[in-house]
Amino acid sequence: MTSPLVPLRQIVLKVHSRCDLACDHCYVYEHADQSWSSRPKVISDEVISWTALRLAEHAKTHALPSVQVILHGGEPLLAGPARLRRICEELHTALHGIAELDLRIHTNGVQLSERYLDLFAEFDVRVGISLDGDQAANDLHRRFANGRTSYDKVLAAVALLRQERYRHLYAGLLCTIDVRNDPVAAYEALAALDPPRIDFLLPHATWDDPPPRPDTVPTPYADWLMAVYDRWDAQGRPMPVRLFDSVISTLGGGLSLTESMGLAPADVAVIETDGTFEQADSLKTAYDGAPATGEDVFDNTLDDVARHPGITARQQGLAGLSEQCRSCPVVRSCGGGLFAHRYRGDGSGFDNPSVFCADLEALIRSIDHRTGAGADRPIDGFDALADGSDDGTAVRELVRARQAVTRQLLTMVDRELPHGDDELWESAWDLALRLGRRDAALLEPFLSHPYTRTWLVRCLDGEAPSGHLASLVAAAALPAGAVDRVTVPVREGFAHLAGAGRLRTQEAAATVELTGDRIRVGAPGWEHLRRLRADGLDVALDDVDPYRDCYDRPVRGRLTDEEIEEWRHLLPQAWELIRKTLPGVASGMAAGVRVVTPLVGAADPDGVSPGGGFAGLGVALSSDPVRLAVDLVRAFRLGLLDAVLDVCDLYDEADTHTGILLADLYARVATEALRPTAGSARRTNARLEELAAVGSLTVLGRRFVDGMRRGR
Repeated sequence: MTSPLVPLRQIVLKVHSRCDLACDHCYVYEHADQSWSSRPKVISDEVISWTALRLAEHAKTHALPSVQVILHGGEPLLAGPARLRRICEELHTALHGIAELDLRIHTNGVQLSERYLDLFAEFDVRVGISLDGDQAANDLHRRFANGRTSYDKVLAAVALLRQERYRHLYAGLLCTIDVRNDPVAAYEALAALDPPRIDFLLPHATWDDPPPRPDTVPTPYADWLMAVYDRWDAQGRPMPVRLFDSVISTLGGGLSLTESMGLAPADVAVIETDGTFEQADSLKTAYDGAPATGEDVFDNTLDDVARHPGITARQQGLAGLSEQCRSCPVVRSCGGGLFAHRYRGDGSGFDNPSVFCADLEALIRSIDHRTGAGADRPIDGFDALADGSDDGTAVRELVRARQAVTRQLLTMVDRELPHGDDELWESAWDLALRLGRRDAALLEPFLSHPYTRTWLVRCLDGEAPSGHLASLVAAAALPAGAVDRVTVPVREGFAHLAGAGRLRTQEAAATVELTGDRIRVGAPGWEHLRRLRADGLDVALDDVDPYRDCYDRPVRGRLTDEEIEEWRHLLPQAWELIRKTLPGVASGMAAGVRVVTPLVGAADPDGVSPGGGFAGLGVALSSDPVRLAVDLVRAFRLGLLDAVLDVCDLYDEADTHTGILLADLYARVATEALRPTAGSARRTNARLEELAAVGSLTVLGRRFVDGMRRGR
């Protein structure tokens, strides 16, 4: 069973496999993979036609609004205008009425002429040109085979592109970094050409073939890039620089803008001149045959390619990174770096940090320090979360973030556990994939359910059966009428549906088939969750979920009708106190809390366990509405902070004392408003001052603590 298929939205189409330059840093000809030498020089009509067909069927299957095709090589202009026209015509014809075609070409520019540009204008082909800076920088690598410079010809090509009639085709400049070059001179030479965008690329390298580094400089590539950044920033950022913009975006909680950084799944495949599908070209630097898939356009679809283990390995987000990367505080910006740069031939393969790890971390921290980007806008309503004035906006964003983490955990369970002949997992996983393709909203109930996460973590620890997935999928699909029946596991005489209830079974079998009729209220054996409703709050009182035992105290079993009535009497009183005293917290609770689980025994007033997160609150029923309100708010705030830490780095996680102090104070500054005591405000203020002075707080962490102080 594979993970949910990520459609391939970008195709690199190799139209010519040879080049008119002899760049000594080229990953196609100068690195480990030498497959170029056995391939046809130019793409054939047959490969063009099959490529267009495969791309159109993939776009139609996945309802893609647009696809990007990058014409590449070798040097793609060597294919000639007639061959390039044939490619443009076939692709446009095949995709007409199915998806928009974003067609581009990456070239060294040496052959570029008005004849080519007129063709590109006809088919709206945008042109990116490789240029490493000024002539001294460019001539270090980008020369003809006889050693002659290519610089003047490339400048002439850029001058053509800058003409008014072709300017709309000018996509930008791509510069491969060499730390021997003057960074400011290289940048100024590129900026003088008025590019719509500049891409600075780290040279391809692995742990077996590391990049050049001056002996006395620990992070030369970060230093080089930051020299460029400072000049670019001082000039008012006159054009986008993809690498810098990506770091700023991800530090602020946004998307990565480049494949080489961030956690977004890779969605690119390569088609060689002979029609074979390959993975990203950068893998040619790892080892001979590294990019190969064994598939081609004649016998395989793009869906086949998308399921290839090498492709899916680059789609696992945080779960697909090495242990060192997963624990790194800048991982959401770095993303482990470019996949190829993680390779080490000692058996660990790609399960390593990037060979540029130190440089990437230094780059991200330097940009964060200069801009405060990590503290700019990490999530909608971040400041309101800190000071307690959230109107529910930030909580709803955290719900989406938690769903993303749950998806990653599901993928990890699917990939890492030996399901073997577990038919329940296989059928449930297949059903989940089908439901997700039909309507992603169908999966939201179980992705948002607080105890789904508990079960997944226990699965990964070998402490829970993977077949429980069938119960979760059934809980989402059956009430919605998305399916007629689902086979689910039986546990201690019950079939469970998360967030709905459980069915007492008469069968001795390990599984039972559930239908919509069998889980309706009043059906024989069905025990539904009772609901608690107050003004603006509607939650399930969950006393049956098998994975609700994730709190610091034991959970209560099935409640009697009399006990339910006590909850229905006392919870509205506690909720009214919360609404009046803490309106911002109440808005967040109304937006995020879905489950309350009854516990045994009094709460620990100093406890900092988030339990079920902000969506599931574990509390014991108290006859004192104020005590109940305090327990509810404390549980919610601890879960809220836990979710914030999923998406924001507030402190160095190795500093566990700061983590405990932050959690306790974040809960305490809210609950004290419900039950103030003599001297408590003074003590809390003193501890907040202590926390604000902690050195392990990040820029974002200091902002969060300032918000807590401001909200008092």
